[in-house]
Amino acid sequence: MKWYTPVDIIPSVHKVDHTVPVMMMGSCFAESIGEKLAGLKFEVDINPFGILFNPSSIKLCIERLIKGQKFVKEELIEHNYLWHSMLHHSRFSSMEAETTLLNINERLAFSSSFLRKARFLFITFGTAWIYIYKKTGQVVANCHKLPASVFERRLLSPEDIVADYRKLIGEIKKINPAVQIIFTVSPVRHLKDTAAGNNLSKSTLIVAVHRLCEEGLATYFPAYEIMLDELRDYRFYADDAVHPSEAAVDYIFEKFSTAYFDEHTKSINKALQEIQAGMSHKIEFPGHPSIRSFASGMLERIHKLERDYPALNFEKEKKYFEDLLHSIRQK
Repeated sequence: MKWYTPVDIIPSVHKVDHTVPVMMMGSCFAESIGEKLAGLKFEVDINPFGILFNPSSIKLCIERLIKGQKFVKEELIEHNYLWHSMLHHSRFSSMEAETTLLNINERLAFSSSFLRKARFLFITFGTAWIYIYKKTGQVVANCHKLPASVFERRLLSPEDIVADYRKLIGEIKKINPAVQIIFTVSPVRHLKDTAAGNNLSKSTLIVAVHRLCEEGLATYFPAYEIMLDELRDYRFYADDAVHPSEAAVDYIFEKFSTAYFDEHTKSINKALQEIQAGMSHKIEFPGHPSIRSFASGMLERIHKLERDYPALNFEKEKKYFEDLLHSIRQK
């Protein structure tokens, strides 16, 4: 008897490897997968505006990357002694408007350039509910703890999303014809919208994404379906019962690997993961002779990887094991 419903993963014709730039935009799930890629030394740009949840905000941010248009002070708001951009996560906020602008415009310039060379753009939708700032009529990416009364809340329709992204994808292709666009729907539950509201929202997103894929404008990776059908158990959620647990993210990343990595890339990843495991290895007796052998062996493996893959940077890993060897010699 099967206790879960397997989700078929169709390997992508277009493969992600360590030589191609990858951009991840969207919800915190996009960050989780992006960080996995970054840890494995892929060239990846993760959420240049911070975490984004709804399709309208993501669209506005990508349009800004396409234009490369800098933000100005008049686009910021001051609230609770901080200067915020309504299109950015609070990680970009600061007590000085000039600092906020510097933070967001430096990242804008980098990511605008990155989008033009990216070979993959993964877009993760989290919710179809949007908040419109009444003062400007703008859809916001973050409410920055302003009173609810200053916003209008509305549910996007599949037609809204399809119309926006049909046009947006055309604009992206004008500046980067080679980029592959992949949609995912985040498995993170938005229970502030209520359970019924969350299901309505996710259904809206799934309908819209599949219509875009049917038109040949993008492809789809079923992260949401993997979480619901293969990991249908609260043990695969974090303590908040909202976000996938670390084990769930690892599992979905394995499925991602099946779809987007070839065997050569998987072998590189395996070697990198072994180096990372060595760095996280708990050393109970730092002066023990076996530690010298362990550190030397890891350095030999790193040097081999450097020879085989000169484009990858191993400075952090080399420093860790060199420092470990140095500490042994000092004893």
